[in-house]
Amino acid sequence: MNKEIVSVAGYVKLAKLWEKNRDKAVEYHHKYYKDKYADDDSVELYDVYIDITGQKNIRKRPEMIRLLKDCTEGKIDIISTQTRAYLAANNAEFCLLLHYLFNLSHRIEIVTEDEYLNINTIKNEENQRDALIKMASDYVKVFPKDYEKWIKDITDAMETCKD
Repeated sequence: MNKEIVSVAGYVKLAKLWEKNRDKAVEYHHKYYKDKYADDDSVELYDVYIDITGQKNIRKRPEMIRLLKDCTEGKIDIISTQTRAYLAANNAEFCLLLHYLFNLSHRIEIVTEDEYLNINTIKNEENQRDALIKMASDYVKVFPKDYEKWIKDITDAMETCKD
């Protein structure tokens, strides 16, 4: 019996102060995700995306844009991150991001390691995925123009994204 191998991406957003230790931070996080998935033969680590920036807005984070582009192209099945806060700086952008990811033609799962209120849409305990989809959808229904602008900004950023 063949076991399907899924592709996971690690994502990290570090504060600008890490710029002076960029090489160490990048090395550490690559090793962290490599070790995290080393013993799981059903998972392949596709890449680790690390933004070291003071930018909170997703469209201004090059590695997040590259990650979203890879998700859009069907290269990623799971986004793994140590904390939800790495994904988005505020609830509004978090909802926009989730709505985008959960409406791609290719299913994307999200796993965080937050001590409290972690996300794991794979296990989907307590229908977490459905609740996140509803939350994001409800937000977009209330602020459709914000989502349209967000999509345009993200799409424009992906067009200039380096592979």
